[in-house]
Amino acid sequence: MRPPLLNLWFRGGVIKLERSRYMSDAELAGREFHEKFQYDGKDLGAVCKDGKTVFKVWSPFAEKVELCLYGDNVSKVRKKVSLCREEQGVWKTEFDESLHGTYYDYLVETDGRELRTADPYAIGCGCNGERSMVVDLSLTNPPGFTDEIIPPLQEEQIIYELHIKDFSYDVQSGVPREYRGKYKAFTIDSQNGEYPTGMEYLRRLGVTHVQILPFFDYGSVDEAGDEKQYNWGYDPLNYNVPEGSYATDVADGMVRIRECKEMIQAFHANGIRVVMDVVYNHTYRKDSWLERMAPGYYYRHRQDGSLTDGSACGNDIAAGRAMVDHYIVNSVMYWAREYHIDGFRFDLMGLLTVDLMNRIQQELDEEFGKGEKLLYGEPWSADSSPMEKGMKAAIKKNTCCLNDGIGIFCDDTRDLIKGDAFHGEEPGAVNGGKGLAPMLLKAVTGWRDGGADFCPKSCAQIINYVSAHDNFTLWDKLVLSMCEKPDFLERNPDVLAANKLAAFIYFTCQGRLFLQAGEEFGRTKLGEDNSYCSTPEINMLNWQRAVEYADLVEYYKGLIRLRKQLPGLCDKSPSAAKRIGKKEVLGEGAVSFMVDNKVAPGRTRWEALCVIYNVANQECSVTLDNGVWEILADGETADCRRPAEHIHKGIQVQAHSGMLLGKIAE
Repeated sequence: MRPPLLNLWFRGGVIKLERSRYMSDAELAGREFHEKFQYDGKDLGAVCKDGKTVFKVWSPFAEKVELCLYGDNVSKVRKKVSLCREEQGVWKTEFDESLHGTYYDYLVETDGRELRTADPYAIGCGCNGERSMVVDLSLTNPPGFTDEIIPPLQEEQIIYELHIKDFSYDVQSGVPREYRGKYKAFTIDSQNGEYPTGMEYLRRLGVTHVQILPFFDYGSVDEAGDEKQYNWGYDPLNYNVPEGSYATDVADGMVRIRECKEMIQAFHANGIRVVMDVVYNHTYRKDSWLERMAPGYYYRHRQDGSLTDGSACGNDIAAGRAMVDHYIVNSVMYWAREYHIDGFRFDLMGLLTVDLMNRIQQELDEEFGKGEKLLYGEPWSADSSPMEKGMKAAIKKNTCCLNDGIGIFCDDTRDLIKGDAFHGEEPGAVNGGKGLAPMLLKAVTGWRDGGADFCPKSCAQIINYVSAHDNFTLWDKLVLSMCEKPDFLERNPDVLAANKLAAFIYFTCQGRLFLQAGEEFGRTKLGEDNSYCSTPEINMLNWQRAVEYADLVEYYKGLIRLRKQLPGLCDKSPSAAKRIGKKEVLGEGAVSFMVDNKVAPGRTRWEALCVIYNVANQECSVTLDNGVWEILADGETADCRRPAEHIHKGIQVQAHSGMLLGKIAE
């Protein structure tokens, strides 16, 4: 059973404290509880500005809350101050001075039990996040940050998933040793020759957004420990503070804030927007700051009082309760405002509710403009987790209930192209799967015309991808499913062809595009499918591979350039699927379709497109309409733009390859 709470009975509008029983989840989520304790203010935490410092926390069950102030992150208490109880479960104290740089935590007494806790609303903290820090945010901005120019939102969004340490840990990254694996690595002008690395590489690649794996303060590494430590970071400790292990100084809580902002500023200066990977579905440990401030409130429980585990991480945040949702929304808005974050990727979004996700999008749209901030997530959970009555989970089958600007990762397209993500030897269409080609014609519209067990409102809700940080890299999956004796470091021509074909297919599907960093140069983790805490060497981007597989890099670059010029594929409207026509099965393992590529008003170079996927072991032929056609991409090159000859005899498409042709507008 969970610890006893101060339970609340409501009689005639009068609140009475009872200790005779436990509060159920239903009571904690109930109307009467929230009428008494719901606080809609956006000023919780330590607010330091204009020469004043105000401390506020929400602790509805507390009998006493005491603020402890420290001179630094390790010294003993310098001063204690009791907070005053206000309405709606809020406790407050204030100082007529700036306490910027002061470290603090709280002593919270609940049901006669005193617990020490950091501030769950903190925006700064010390090493390893055990103490919070007062921050005057105006003193944390790098030069020019306040007035920086955010890159304009492009018509087509191409998202590149990246881990901060992976990006620059390799000695060949071109980053000075002291900045490798750090925020500062993104501020370095790296090699600019034929084979660039670092930020220059990303700029030339042509992606529009970089999605960065969690960089809020997480608990799974010792920030003062060895640089060999590694974790993806899906272990939230302080939701509103940047992770300290990526800072050049972990002892000074200011440094992580400033250097995180410098990283984002550097992306923007290079024309790339930043998406933050956020984990609001669970916390690193069940004895979190949220739990200590309001025992039992922030988590879901089973009938026997035990914690649910839909996250497979030991606990689930109770999304759907007013103050839980309030916390999450305010956190998202804080990162968008203060750090200029351009989008949010939600981990295990299936543990959150449809109402919460729609509310987040609405508030982002209202403040920053409709569609300015990308919003998408994983439409699943690791296991079942009961929600409050009347709530709908943000899972795939409920995609139609989400606002049409909220995207979901499409595992249907992923697994169709390369095979089951969890079973390395099981093939998909490009690596030997049989009878799958016709289903590709369903994927091209983002499953808008059936074929899947969900119904999106438009292809704008579909995130097309074939690899991410989870599971095998695309290269490793292809090696495991195509080679009798897997050698992940061998340049295998069949695997290379399958990699190109996989990219060709999802780059010619309607929807949004997403790729794992390094997919474009055959990134390998030597067959490791769950590298969340593997060595940095296993996880890092091997920049030498970008040289060895320069032809694959160029293929991806070409697909990215082309995609941005094809309105028929970039269309995200609910009617976009109508642009796809003349779907044909050309034979065993080969299909084709046409795309209306016209725009109104205006002109494009190609008024129509023809796309062929040939996953068979022999070449196929397709006959085109009269007109002047260009081959825009084939199995070897992308954005090649060469004349399509002898179209009256049929265009030949090689085995295990794709072809994209454009009909030049008259």
